[in-house]
Amino acid sequence: MDPRAVIVRPVISEKAYALIAAGKYTFRVDDRAHKFEIKDAVEQAFGVEVVKVRTSKVRAKPKRRGLHAGKSRSWKKAVVELAPGETIELFEGAAVEG
Repeated sequence: MDPRAVIVRPVISEKAYALIAAGKYTFRVDDRAHKFEIKDAVEQAFGVEVVKVRTSKVRAKPKRRGLHAGKSRSWKKAVVELAPGETIELFEGAAVEG
């Protein structure tokens, strides 16, 4: 798969930014992508060396709007651990030091 098709977008949350200090970056990825595809996509897109990839499925949450009930979409999350000394420039401006 094309790296742009595998990586949907970075995850922006407090927990994701706390992991950046440990060299771990969080991405929303395609539901069909497996760990080797995610590793290759991150290495090609950002020019870094990936050590480990952990994936999880984020379940849909129930939502209501008046009488209408439904669910949000489920999606796949990947936490990518980089080799020591490697960083992704995309996240550097928003990372909180602490």
